[in-house]
Amino acid sequence: MSPDLPVPDDVLAAAARIAGHAHTTPVLRSRSLDAIAGCELAFKAEHLQRGGAFKFRGACNAVWALPADVAARGVVTHSSGNHGAALALAARSRGIPCQVVVPAGAVAAKLANIQRHGATLWRCEPTQAAREATCAEVQAATGATLVHPYADPQVIAGQGTATLELVGEAGAPEIMVVPVGGGGLAAGTALALAAVAPGCRLVLAEPAGAADTARALATGTRDPAFVPDTLCDGLRGALGAPNFAVLRAAGAEVVVVEDAATVAAMKLAWQVLKQVVEPSSAIALAAVLAEPARFAGRRVGVVLSGGNVDLEALPWRH
Repeated sequence: MSPDLPVPDDVLAAAARIAGHAHTTPVLRSRSLDAIAGCELAFKAEHLQRGGAFKFRGACNAVWALPADVAARGVVTHSSGNHGAALALAARSRGIPCQVVVPAGAVAAKLANIQRHGATLWRCEPTQAAREATCAEVQAATGATLVHPYADPQVIAGQGTATLELVGEAGAPEIMVVPVGGGGLAAGTALALAAVAPGCRLVLAEPAGAADTARALATGTRDPAFVPDTLCDGLRGALGAPNFAVLRAAGAEVVVVEDAATVAAMKLAWQVLKQVVEPSSAIALAAVLAEPARFAGRRVGVVLSGGNVDLEALPWRH
């Protein structure tokens, strides 16, 4: 693997760096969901993380890894919501400015989180090119450091700490299931498993309308220009280059999930687990339910990645 890619030891270092800043979130279990799924499920409740999503882990690690003189100029990112809110919160914890470029169509609850934590918002068109171009303009104008939402090595390492905690509390699962969009959580999870549960299989849950990771792992080639079409707004980012390299080396598998199945899993999590999670999180449970033979009788870890839901626009109300 390239020397500029994060490695398993970086996840261990991230865990030490963010201790005292990030919550140690609970591991949830449900006998009812175990019976429905036909396997033993352990849910890492990252929707209860600061900022309402796992993203705070990576953002916090990236912010606190900056040298003081660099940090003073602030940080900038582009985000559909959760990473932007997480970076704003992490920046506030260090007392530095934060700029967030937000694409049109972002979920209102996520925009409110970003503003609540004191970031300056910049709007752009809902394309990857527009995100990156606007972000570059803001970076040039402010001198801020770019903290990419999923391709930054410190972000990737930080995201892996959720799985470190799950393994520490619940033991090593036989299969670990996480959502995949840009790949920060997925790659961080792969590194964490390499460190503490090398025999565990990694399964990625990906929307059918944004299945670029599945294609990339099947063909060996990324498609950064793909156009996503999915309800899972947090999973619309193109798979990052370092993330692809880590996931390919880890032998990650992908389950592609239709949005309708994700909405059903979101509703099930609310009804049975009594937890409100967003579609980009519920897709991990949906993946387990979609392919029961793959998970039958196994110990399965599932990261519930976020809970920033617009309760005025629940997907089963339309």
